Amino acid sequence: MTTNNDVQLYIGGVWRKTSETLPVINPANENVIGTVAVASPEDLEDALTAAADGFRIWSKTSPWKRAEVLLKAAALLRGRSEEIARSITLENGKSINEARLEVIRGCEFFEWDAGECVRLYGRVIPSESSIRYIVLHEPVGTVAAFSPWNFPMSQPARKIAGAIASGCSIIMKASEETPTGVVHIARAFQDAGLPAGVLNLVFGHPAQISEFLIPREQIRMIAFTGSTAVGKHLTEIAARHMKPALMELGGHAPVIVCEDADPVAAGIASATRKYRNSGQVCTSPTRFFVHESIYDRFTKAFVGKATSIRVGAGMDSDTQMGPVANDRRIEALQALVDDAKDRGAKLLCGGGRLQGRGYFFAPTAIAELSDDARAMREEPFGPLALINPVRSIDEAIEKANSLPFGLAAYGFTRSAANVERLMSGIDAGNVSINTLEASRAETPFGGVKESGLGREGGAEGLYHYTIVKTVSHLIE
Repeated sequence: MTTNNDVQLYIGGVWRKTSETLPVINPANENVIGTVAVASPEDLEDALTAAADGFRIWSKTSPWKRAEVLLKAAALLRGRSEEIARSITLENGKSINEARLEVIRGCEFFEWDAGECVRLYGRVIPSESSIRYIVLHEPVGTVAAFSPWNFPMSQPARKIAGAIASGCSIIMKASEETPTGVVHIARAFQDAGLPAGVLNLVFGHPAQISEFLIPREQIRMIAFTGSTAVGKHLTEIAARHMKPALMELGGHAPVIVCEDADPVAAGIASATRKYRNSGQVCTSPTRFFVHESIYDRFTKAFVGKATSIRVGAGMDSDTQMGPVANDRRIEALQALVDDAKDRGAKLLCGGGRLQGRGYFFAPTAIAELSDDARAMREEPFGPLALINPVRSIDEAIEKANSLPFGLAAYGFTRSAANVERLMSGIDAGNVSINTLEASRAETPFGGVKESGLGREGGAEGLYHYTIVKTVSHLIE
């Protein structure tokens, strides 16, 4: 058995073992490579106390000092990037090159928010000479944050960066399946001098942890990235206790390829991005609506690229796509493929699990699906692309907007008029045209409809971690 570090809790600046643990599995070979600690109610109580103590210190710390700690932690993480990337690949399965890029992306969140935290400006509202109206942005308090397994370092980084930059403390529950990325973050902040209790890590049984933490008085805000179903459940708990919730939820990203686009370039770019992280990305381009006049050329280019992708263990330097995260993804993807085929769709490539050990699913593309196919309505969250011809941009926009999701959407066109129609017509929080990049540290990110509430990143992101206080001062 290949061993990885056994992951402990981090509470009040101290690493803590527990009597109960869960296994961590390498999805490339299905071997157990370590364990992760399971928090007890007593551990969670201690985390709440530690976070309250940390908040009292950190909320009074100057923005310049907060920025200094953030930048120092980011520099430490950059220096440790190869070790972190290897741990991500072992637990998540993604290629080592993708893991390296994820570490850099996580560091960029810390670096961006370090710059933004010194600019959380208030304002003075013009008034009569005898009174002053002052608007302040103050840290909201202790944040309970939850992040998924698909980006084990950069997803928790985004929430930790927002909380710490804003002067909050945070209890972070990252994924038990891929826990080591956030452990590296905690170690970097510990080494950077972050006061004890400002950042706390807990793992365990997700439902028990969320239902324990969210109602507690010490928790003042919820931040979650994950499925729409779980996000709705956590939002309901938060609403019962009048707690603000920042929700980055599921998507089912449409891609509109207009008549004037270069079909070959668009097809190659789309397939390259589609199978990044084995398609396990909430912004992954999935529903392709291609103008019928260029449909055949786009499809040929897409499938040519998809079938050339080298699938294998992420630690192999020539691997371009690793396994999916677990056997649950295999079962879900196969069910979607089988349903589409039963409804008359055309399988263009892939279509099932690859032989041998590990959770490997072939890069798959299906064409000419009916609107009632499950894959057209449910986020596949895997290496599954859906390609349909359309007669016009209006038809494409209508189909793109037909689902209750609106996280990311994409378009390919060389027409300024089409750009305007895509920008104004698509219901999504993030619309990218002639690029498949949906999120960067400097841009706000989040969804509409059932894809979430609020925004992370950009100048807007930190404001979710603050409360607005209005001071009215009568000058006597």
